[in-house]
This record gives sequence, structure tokens and C-alpha cells, in this order.
Amino acid sequence: MISDLNHCFPLRRGRVHEVFGPAAFGFAAVACAQARGDLLWITEGWRAERINPLGLAAFFDPSRLLIAQTKDQTEVLAVAEEALRDGCIGFVVLSLTRPLDLREGRRLQLAAEKGRATGLCLIPEGMGSNATQSRWQAVPLLGANADSTLMRWQIIKNKEGTIGAWNVRWDAAAHRLDVVSTVAKRPCSAPAPA
Repeated sequence: MISDLNHCFPLRRGRVHEVFGPAAFGFAAVACAQARGDLLWITEGWRAERINPLGLAAFFDPSRLLIAQTKDQTEVLAVAEEALRDGCIGFVVLSLTRPLDLREGRRLQLAAEKGRATGLCLIPEGMGSNATQSRWQAVPLLGANADSTLMRWQIIKNKEGTIGAWNVRWDAAAHRLDVVSTVAKRPCSAPAPA
């Protein structure tokens, strides 16, 4: 079932969501751009990849972003829980490396509800938590006619029931997310000569 993206995105405040896939970082950048207030991005310090705030300037003002590096995932969860509960940070991104158990996921949800903040967990495929509000898959759309910003977002779990899939592109100049129609072949059209 394909439904209106506006029913699912921007992500619901006061909840924790998940995203996985090769374009998960792009999904997170767009979600941050749509969020109000300051942003917090939490990763484990031992990981090789680093966040470059200037690389996110096409999405939002990098001065809004706070970056935290922790010793391990236990500390990632502790920092995220405090930030979500406090409510001074509007949007918290957690980069996770192991599955959350139900208790950990529920604690994050309760903290987000209390602080009216939004959490987004970047997770490896197949590692979702039952406690999260929604789970998304984000993949780049590649091909001869695709540009580097074209992505396919699919919501595969939603506690509110709305699921769907959309081809989207971030328009940096207009600072908005555009839903892009898929290219279709007309009936009776002949393929282009080789």
C-alpha cells in the first residue's frame, strides 16, 4: 500500500524511530533538516567513520549540531536517554551497532515521550527493536537518469499502521524534500534502438 508521505514524515515527535540501508545517513540528514531546535548525533568513539558537520550544510545549519562520541553502546543509550528526556534537544540520532533489547527500546521511548523530542536510531539491517514507533529502509536509486540525491524510502513498520514507499530527493536550494514520480513506459511504446 502506498500512502501519502506526509502522514509519516517528518518523523513523529515524542517517539523513537529506526532507519537502515545504504542511504540511512541521507535519511537522517533530511530528518534533522525537518526537525526544530538543536540536534545531537551520538556514535561510539571506536568507530572509524566520523560526522563532518560541514558536509551536512546542504541540509541544515551545522551550528545546530552537537556530536557526542562515547565509549560503547551502553553509553550511547545513556546519553540519548538523558537528551530525549530533558527535551532541550529536539532531535537525537543514535548510531547503533547491536540490537536493542525491549527494555532499552522502551526506556528510549519513555524518555522521548517525556521530553517531546524525536529519536532516530541508525541500525544495521535486521536489527530493529519492537519498541520503536517506525522502521524505515533507505536506499539510493542509481541508474542512468538518477542523480546522486535520489533515494527510495520505504516504511516497513509503523505502530500507526501507515506503510508505503516513496522515491524522494532533497532539494537543497529550496530546503525541502520532493517526492519524485517513477518513470513509466507508455503502453505500446517501442524500446529505443541499441
